[in-house]
Amino acid sequence: MSIEQLAETAQAMVAAGKGIIAIDESTGTIAKRFDGVGIPNNEENRRAYRELLLTTPNLSEYISGAILYDETLRQSTRDGVPFTKVMTDNGIIPGIKVDKSTHPLAGFPGEVITEGLDGLRDRLKEYYKLGARFAKWRAVITIGEDIPSGTCIEANSHALARYAALCQENGLVPMVEPEVLMDGSHDIETCYEVTEVTLRSLFDALYNHNVMLEGTILKASMVLPGKSSGEKVPVEEVAASTLMCLKSAVPAILPGIVFLSGGQSDEDATAHLDAMNRMGPHPWPLSFSYGRAMQQAALKLWSEDLANNVPRAQETVYARAKDNGLAALGQWSKAA
Repeated sequence: MSIEQLAETAQAMVAAGKGIIAIDESTGTIAKRFDGVGIPNNEENRRAYRELLLTTPNLSEYISGAILYDETLRQSTRDGVPFTKVMTDNGIIPGIKVDKSTHPLAGFPGEVITEGLDGLRDRLKEYYKLGARFAKWRAVITIGEDIPSGTCIEANSHALARYAALCQENGLVPMVEPEVLMDGSHDIETCYEVTEVTLRSLFDALYNHNVMLEGTILKASMVLPGKSSGEKVPVEEVAASTLMCLKSAVPAILPGIVFLSGGQSDEDATAHLDAMNRMGPHPWPLSFSYGRAMQQAALKLWSEDLANNVPRAQETVYARAKDNGLAALGQWSKAA
């Protein structure tokens, strides 16, 4: 695929007022979500839940793409229509999570490295044939006593860059996600410093691996104090700090930035995105790639009656998509 085609896909992913829904939870992760609301974790329930999300009426008004898990990419609706066909027929771009999760970084206690590069080229070729047009790889940076180390940041940036180059070689837009975790007692200034260093390392690695930035999307974490810090920061301060950090480290040629919710409440994630867009214009579109913040309310509703609550759950999914789509334009209102 040419860089022009990759760039076109990347731009469509961050079209005005649209964002990405992340439904790429692994079997183990979705088991925890299901357990929390009393749903048995079996393949049929996972399939039915993903069908509920992907067939939400008018979802494409606010959703440009969806990140899927390997199992989901291969599944179909109850009527036998492949999910990828349902998506493309409705103007939603199929994406795929390709990393194999985090593992301890040898020699660096408390830090992790994302694995999954072995065999990735062949997996990407298969995913493209199955209909995926973008991919996602998540790196995790933890803030704590004497961490993160430079080694951890550089190792994860190097892996993200190798993944991104392989994606583009095989016709998929890479979504690079260097998540700085909210876990910890750090203040917002520390988060800013770590996020900036991480982003600078990432884009240096992407450059060194000849990754074409015009065909790449950044999935970023917001600049926030640690969850156990006790620090209360106004919405506008989070927005301003995040913007300043991004502008100091992210090249303007990038087609767009989507944010992860990262443990924020549904409303906080929306409010912060809205505040950032109200402070525009910016060098790139700022949108969302939310998972739990898009799904949790719908999952709870569905769990109360799997057979009959699908329409009500879908209404909730649509409402969350609309709220975040408006926030991506800086037009969300809490009272709406």
